[in-house]
Amino acid sequence: MVSAEGIVRDNEKTLELLHRGDNEKLFAVQIFVSDPATAAKAVRKLTVHRPDLFDLNCGCSVPKVLKGGCGAALLRVPYKITAILQAMREETERPVTVKLRSGWDQNSINYLDCAGAAEQGGAAMVCLHPRTRSQGFSGRARLDDLRVLKMHCTVPVIGSGDLFSPVDALKMFQASNCDGIMYARGALGNPFIFTATKKLLRGAREAAPASARLRLETALQQLRHTVELMGEQRACKEMRKHFCYYSKGITGGAELRALAVRARSIEDYENLVERFLHQDSFT
Repeated sequence: MVSAEGIVRDNEKTLELLHRGDNEKLFAVQIFVSDPATAAKAVRKLTVHRPDLFDLNCGCSVPKVLKGGCGAALLRVPYKITAILQAMREETERPVTVKLRSGWDQNSINYLDCAGAAEQGGAAMVCLHPRTRSQGFSGRARLDDLRVLKMHCTVPVIGSGDLFSPVDALKMFQASNCDGIMYARGALGNPFIFTATKKLLRGAREAAPASARLRLETALQQLRHTVELMGEQRACKEMRKHFCYYSKGITGGAELRALAVRARSIEDYENLVERFLHQDSFT
């Protein structure tokens, strides 16, 4: 997710977010924006990155995004969703999609109106996180909203929210008949979830969780790739939170997290993992 305004202004930090891995076959860019003209300019500038699709964020509930009339703020003005998507479509031959929430708050559940506005604007796909803006990530995702949206939409519908395991994905498909699912928080520290989900949906038994060894070795692999991208100092700071995700549920994970938040170099992380992997509970 990147700021359309940042793209238009060639903001260095925004442009860094567009880095594409050499092995990434599919690449999408999600923008947050409140103005159709800015959206059009951003898409025009982003074309050089060869994205496979452009997505409009209408779900982010972060205050600084809402303050600019972006993200979930657009749920309160569905006609702007139409206008922004139309402006984006005029600048690209790639599909343009949208991500929504169920509404601004419990008193304004309007995902059907917003999805209709998105389709009118030419959206090729609609993703719904079935919570309101006011809920943030609290409570439970409203799967019935997703089911109803699927019944009314003429374009594919993707579900998001409360997906932390392959079984969660299966239940979402069964409850809503949606066309696909989108992992978000559930993939943090758990990149294995994608392969495991594909296997479950194809009829295999639910896979056992990744071992502590695999999780921590994968964390180190992610750290090394991040160092290549942004240098050791920044990467080690960035990876502190990711090591916390990778260690979630591991026996002794609390101790590991307490040490990881003070790691300053690749060597610090490697030594930390080495010590943990030689404990009986991590073999």
